[in-house]
Amino acid sequence: MLFLVAALMLFGVVLGTVAHAPLTVTAALAAVIAVWLAVFALRERHARRRPTTD
Repeated sequence: MLFLVAALMLFGVVLGTVAHAPLTVTAALAAVIAVWLAVFALRERHARRRPTTD
């Protein structure tokens, strides 16, 4: 998943509007997205391990 974030960031730097933003802003936003995706993945993994009590 982090590879995907890195690939999309690189793609954005080469072709997208991210090329017009400073590198520090781009890196900070990429880090925020990576943390967001990691938290989501951990929550999903935790939810799948815990059996539901319906």
